[in-house]
Amino acid sequence: MAEKRTDKRVGAAPAAAEPDRIRNVVLVGPAGSGKTSLLESLLHAAGATSRRGAIVDGTTVGDSDPVAVRQKRSVSLAIATVAWKDAVINFIDTPGYADFTGELRAGLRGADAALFVVSSVDGVDASTSRLWDECEAVAMPRAVVVTNLDKERADFDETVAVCQRVFAGGGGILPLFLPLHGDDGVIAGFLDLLDEEIWDWSAGRVAARPADAEHKQLIESARGELIEGVITESEDESLMDRFIGGEHVEVDQLTADLEQAVAKAHFHPVMGHAVTAANVGSELILDLIARGFPSPAEHPLPTVTGIDGSATAPMSADPTGPLCAEVIKTTSDPYVGKVSIVRVFSGTLRSDVVVHVSGHFDSGTGHEDHDVDERIGHITAMLGSQHSDVPSAIAGSIVAVSKLARAETGDTLSSSERPLLMEPWHMPLPLLPVAIAPKSAGDEDKLGSALARVAAEDPTLRIEHPEETGQILLWTLGEAHADLVLDRIRTRYGVEVESTAVRASLRETFAGKADGHGRLVKQSGGHGQYAVVDITVEPLEAGAGFEFVDKVVGGAVPRSFIPSVEKGIRHQMTQGVAAGYPVVDLRVTLYDGKSHPVDSSDMAFQMAGGLALKDAAAKASINLLEPMVTLTVDVPDEHVGAVIADVSTRRGQINGTTTLPGSRSRVVALVPEAEVSRYAIDIRSITHGTGDFTREPAGYAALPANLAAKLIAG
Repeated sequence: MAEKRTDKRVGAAPAAAEPDRIRNVVLVGPAGSGKTSLLESLLHAAGATSRRGAIVDGTTVGDSDPVAVRQKRSVSLAIATVAWKDAVINFIDTPGYADFTGELRAGLRGADAALFVVSSVDGVDASTSRLWDECEAVAMPRAVVVTNLDKERADFDETVAVCQRVFAGGGGILPLFLPLHGDDGVIAGFLDLLDEEIWDWSAGRVAARPADAEHKQLIESARGELIEGVITESEDESLMDRFIGGEHVEVDQLTADLEQAVAKAHFHPVMGHAVTAANVGSELILDLIARGFPSPAEHPLPTVTGIDGSATAPMSADPTGPLCAEVIKTTSDPYVGKVSIVRVFSGTLRSDVVVHVSGHFDSGTGHEDHDVDERIGHITAMLGSQHSDVPSAIAGSIVAVSKLARAETGDTLSSSERPLLMEPWHMPLPLLPVAIAPKSAGDEDKLGSALARVAAEDPTLRIEHPEETGQILLWTLGEAHADLVLDRIRTRYGVEVESTAVRASLRETFAGKADGHGRLVKQSGGHGQYAVVDITVEPLEAGAGFEFVDKVVGGAVPRSFIPSVEKGIRHQMTQGVAAGYPVVDLRVTLYDGKSHPVDSSDMAFQMAGGLALKDAAAKASINLLEPMVTLTVDVPDEHVGAVIADVSTRRGQINGTTTLPGSRSRVVALVPEAEVSRYAIDIRSITHGTGDFTREPAGYAALPANLAAKLIAG
């Protein structure tokens, strides 16, 4: 695979002349696997940086976000564009922590191939394995980079074996190079199994030389397995016949078959890397990306329609085709304002032209649909936070665009004469609620604008304003995601907020029938208020709502004031009659009352109606109702027992379990909402990060008497 040229260092803001020369590669893997450090080595080896940055110093290209620098971990995707030989590579570095899955999904959308980064010390975690399965399902080309080979407990062979066991399609996962160590035990290079050469970094830079005689046996055993795997996965039957027949197979033919199998996602080469002074393995990885990974022209486009959902002609990565691009990330820069990171799928994006910005969202996301025309500002190539102006971006490019005031993450950019809409990518549901409140009146004035801006940047964030509790709820993916959002509200938009306990939207209802008497008799300064109301209150079945029945006879309550009584009762229902929660599911019958020809009024009968309802509540038992949710949990079979046991501790009721493919099961339960407010955190602990869940509203149920008594008492 590797070429023996060493004149590879070029500028940091390259531009490809055609899509065939572009490679869009996303780096994925667990937190701590070394993605950001690997990217630093690749950028340095490609000549894009003069030195490698360090995570502990906050100087890495991939972690230029101020929050990432403070927390010393990746919290958002980062783009780094470099040139390697005759290719332009757009690296997309993504966070490995589960709370930032939204950034990972955006990175996958912008990429045409993936580098799965696996630590030779820590191995593969469950979420990475499942992500591999997702990529397998959509045939995304992948390679594996085994990192940390310079660490004390590094084990390349065992890591490869683990990948072959846990990744789908493991038969197509084989190393192209084997690590070689010097006399001091430090990794010094790699043995090239196809070219039968050694790539040596012991002198501080890469140099190729013929393999030593001592490596002959190692080459023969590993090379035969590799050749058989390449030929099998490339489905080259004629070459297979030659190989089985014992004929010599040319390296060029093997390399061509390898590149074809990688591009078709049939074969997944394993590379190695060590973050040493010489960036051991970096050039080989860059060669693989440039020669073996597919270009945008080889990767199918997402589904595209008109903004009304109408069908469109098929598109491809053609710079002369209709413009179709997508915002994969939105951020704010203190100097240039809003910045949209855009992947161009078709056509050519040019600065200072008008484009159509289209955003159509599912209901309940908190994002308003929009279709507007806006003028493109500067277009820049990115190296983390460093931006370099480029005049245009052809199909396949990933660039930053300024001055799109209305654009949000997930929006489609297209020609204003031919507006288009791209099918949205899958985003995880935010299931951890966090209640916030502004610290001062000044913060309250600015909070609405800040929330709108963070929501535009982060499509995984949902913002709710439940009327019953009066709180502001941020629905997030986990504690780290919540911390990130709050940090950005404070530091980026200057709004101080504090977290508060999430309040349940409880309800009150009558447990039995009761009569209520409301009497308002006041005299003040010659003006009086007079109204007397007698009602009967009866509970209705759950979900029946409110009924008002007029049975007044003989004009005891004048007809003009009967709607006033109902209005007063309805108002009191919103205020509660026992613990301050809304009252539901009851029938109120007005059967008697009294009025005064001068002192009775609309307001007097409203107040009397409310007093009558409170009087009835004092004579009856009041039940508190709590919201319930249907919890659907998908977990590996070995965790089903733990999930069921945990649900029982949450006052939940198991409704059933079913078997899913892949040795997984689904548990469905009815659980009080208050018991699962932090379930997004708990399920990770219970299932070691392998469980998923969804929740759906399931009405209300009576709160246990002991808990209700505490709330009513105060």
